[in-house]
Amino acid sequence: MLEIKNLTVAYDNSPVFEALDVTFESGKITGIIGPNGAGKSTLIKGLLNLIPKRSGSVLIDGQKIKKVSNKIAYVEQRKALDLTFPINVFDVVLTGTYGKLGLFKVPGNAEKQIAYTALDQVNLLDYQDRQIGNLSGGQLQRVFVARAIAQEADIIILDEPFVGIDIKSERDIMAIIKYWRDEGKTIIVVHHDLNKVFDYFDNLVILNHGIVASGSVAQTYTPENIQQAFSADLSAVLFDDTKKVGSAS
Repeated sequence: MLEIKNLTVAYDNSPVFEALDVTFESGKITGIIGPNGAGKSTLIKGLLNLIPKRSGSVLIDGQKIKKVSNKIAYVEQRKALDLTFPINVFDVVLTGTYGKLGLFKVPGNAEKQIAYTALDQVNLLDYQDRQIGNLSGGQLQRVFVARAIAQEADIIILDEPFVGIDIKSERDIMAIIKYWRDEGKTIIVVHHDLNKVFDYFDNLVILNHGIVASGSVAQTYTPENIQQAFSADLSAVLFDDTKKVGSAS
């Protein structure tokens, strides 16, 4: 379980959110949704100590995150990556094994087999020698999911993993995410497509410069909460569609 307590993050002395508390359960896929600029990626970067925070603590099973950071795999937004970097697909996935190697050790046959297996799981063995800048959006995202597989982490955080990728890649990645969930891992997904909330997530955090709601999807994904976080117009459109989807499932 991952707990965030009293987290405050600010840019240029302007808080994105203040005194934020939220818990992410193990064995659950938790979606984070909210309008543009609501602080979704900031929340992820704040909990991972990738940006400074004014206050707050992050605990994993009661331990400070710095002590157990090797338990976390992070798949960042594709737009944040340098695709010109001269590294091939296999070597990207192999970096996922580095966290469990001792100081000054290099990956051996065991680590390479882990990387091969991870690539096989995402159907990219044939692309192992390709430079990452020469991949489609869906292929690239599957590479970084394979790296997360190779990390063998207990907590996996994905920031907008489905932006700009094909439907097949999205389905393949979602199947892996659900497999991780069934293994008891803690999965956190920053997401933008509100029509897929019921299909993809067990729990939900609705964010807009603070927590609007958090808990199970059934409890939190309501017209009132969507109206508060987004708008009344979007809420009306979504819940006409959502009721149809729900009645058909």
